[in-house]
Amino acid sequence: MFRAVLFEKLRLHLATNTMTRSSVFRFKQFSIQQEKSAMKIGTDGVLLGAWATGDSPRSILDIGSGTGLIALMLAQRFPNALIHAVEIDQNAYLEAQLNVKNSVFQDRIKVHHADFKTYKTDTKYDLIVSNPPYFHQSLKSLHDNRNLARHTDSLSLRELLVRAEQMLSNHGVLALILPNEQERDAVSIGEEIGLRPREIVHVKGRVELPVKRCMIALDRSSAEVEKGELVVEVERHKYTAEYVDLTKDFYLHM
Repeated sequence: MFRAVLFEKLRLHLATNTMTRSSVFRFKQFSIQQEKSAMKIGTDGVLLGAWATGDSPRSILDIGSGTGLIALMLAQRFPNALIHAVEIDQNAYLEAQLNVKNSVFQDRIKVHHADFKTYKTDTKYDLIVSNPPYFHQSLKSLHDNRNLARHTDSLSLRELLVRAEQMLSNHGVLALILPNEQERDAVSIGEEIGLRPREIVHVKGRVELPVKRCMIALDRSSAEVEKGELVVEVERHKYTAEYVDLTKDFYLHM
């Protein structure tokens, strides 16, 4: 009986430690707790956090912050910036708050529990970023919080761009990562509201695969758009030099 109880305690201990390790993702300068958030850390968020850039931004807005990953990455990259992170889902908001509180950047990041469609601020941002919901009219999950994070029902691309433009400073930049098929819509809507693409990067998983994502930066300038391509992997878990160079300041083992 004693041995059975001891074995059960050991099993529970190992299971708890495993769950704890798997729910925390460690970067070089911060860690992300992601046990409760609907959307876990993925390549899209890391790409946007490492790539998005403005003209020495002093004020940054992260729309749909999730775990707070992108806000923390931008705090690391721009040491003089103050960052506001907006998240509609309660669990993700609480987890983002925790991740920010446990970081060395906590004095420069403020997490807001709010719907971006009704979020109010007097701040004009030099850089606005978003890894927005992008599954439009597709099969939905049974979990409402995952639907909020993944589907455009809660925030359409047009709503995102229109409201973001209103919050940009005169020289502000809006940086997004989108499915490649939404590039044309983003450019079209942007032109309607006075934002033009200044940089577009097409993202492939591997060189032989089709373009999967588009990273796009829009601002009010009329400069010619800079276009490029980024391939993530040479083969499974073997990354290209370009991807390593972009993310090496964040990943522990890059």
